[in-house]
Amino acid sequence: MVRNSSRSRKYVRACAVVTLPLSVLAAPAAGQERVVRVPVTGVVEMGLAPFVERVIEEAEASGAGAVVLEIETPGGRVDAAERITNAIARSSVPVYAYVNMHAYSAGAMIALATEQVFMRNGAVMGAATPVDGSGTKGSEKIVSAMRAQMRSLAELRGRDPAVAEAMVDEQLSIPDVVEEGKLLTLTTQEAVMLEYAEAVDDWDGVVAALGLSAPQITEATVNWAERIVRFFTNPVIAPFLLSLGFLGLIIEIKTAGFGWAGIAGLLSLALFFGAHLLVGLAGAEDVILVAIGAVLVGVEILVIPGFGIFGIAGIAALLGGLFMAQVGQLPTRADFAQAATVLTATMLLVAIAAWGLLRFLPRSRRLKRSGVLLPESTDRDEGYTSADIRVDLEGAVGVAITALRPAGVGLFADERMDVVSESEWIEEGTKIRITSAEGYRHIVRAVNSN
Repeated sequence: MVRNSSRSRKYVRACAVVTLPLSVLAAPAAGQERVVRVPVTGVVEMGLAPFVERVIEEAEASGAGAVVLEIETPGGRVDAAERITNAIARSSVPVYAYVNMHAYSAGAMIALATEQVFMRNGAVMGAATPVDGSGTKGSEKIVSAMRAQMRSLAELRGRDPAVAEAMVDEQLSIPDVVEEGKLLTLTTQEAVMLEYAEAVDDWDGVVAALGLSAPQITEATVNWAERIVRFFTNPVIAPFLLSLGFLGLIIEIKTAGFGWAGIAGLLSLALFFGAHLLVGLAGAEDVILVAIGAVLVGVEILVIPGFGIFGIAGIAALLGGLFMAQVGQLPTRADFAQAATVLTATMLLVAIAAWGLLRFLPRSRRLKRSGVLLPESTDRDEGYTSADIRVDLEGAVGVAITALRPAGVGLFADERMDVVSESEWIEEGTKIRITSAEGYRHIVRAVNSN
């Protein structure tokens, strides 16, 4: 096994993911080397990159002899694959790939970044052209970037770069390998013939090919912090986080003081942005844009009456920041569609829940008793009342000394009081009767002179 001893760790990880202690990797016996087996399975998404970075870093720190990425993936995000390939290139420990059984698209890119590719008999690798969720080929800009990346990886490991490019662009042809118009996907035998891989029967074959005598195998697993981050960046969970965040703030605006609703709202938004920042989807500029949007909306609501340019600009900044926080650095159409779906689901959830809350929240007797919401009126023992309820005035007859439009002043015996017409306009001098007394509010009706 050849090692690149001149390569050393010269970087600082930008993704501050909490890791498990290195003590979990037990020291191998004397003369025994450790091989770290890393599962790269399922869709390649942004949560996978910190996991692979962390495992390679721990393998270096613990003196492992090799890291083997066991690949079984249909592909995924190019930017996530780039982070993984960068971690492989920086590693002082040799990193190998074991294709078991599929390494499509981003999976092929990761495999080509390793020092040696081992393919199980019957495995396939290739088909790396970037596509969206519906299978439509990406723009020429994205295809060109992917083609250059694959060529660079092949050249770095001494492989034929034309083969790597043909995995990305079907317009390229290679005599006796692939004709123009067909995208290249290599079988195990084809990869061996082109010196792109070595055939093995199973995992034991990989260990034997590494030339190690009875190595200690360490299975890498996702730690609790990475599980949490990947959970909160899940496109199914993200809309609920955003919805809870905005609903918490809406409730806080409608209630007195600052309480649990505001705390829950801020915590939900912090979890959303924190998780997306850790996996590299969001950047500081996205958070700043959302903060500016929130300030503009606040100014529109609290300072400037009506709804105008501040409100429109604030909403646009909020939506723009939330959208960009989900697409990453090299987004495809599928990434844009997913981000749009998350935002649409969030707005629908917020609209429905806000309508329900604003409709039924003011009726909650429990919240009124707790003091979170103020009732329409309070008992004398519980707080201030603006006027006594004059039940004795109900049925009293007087005269309107001003026109009631519908509010005005009435004279009852020798007492003047503010009154409100029950519905109609009442002219000055008309006889009126008090039909209801509600504290300071006395409702009157015109008395039929007939």
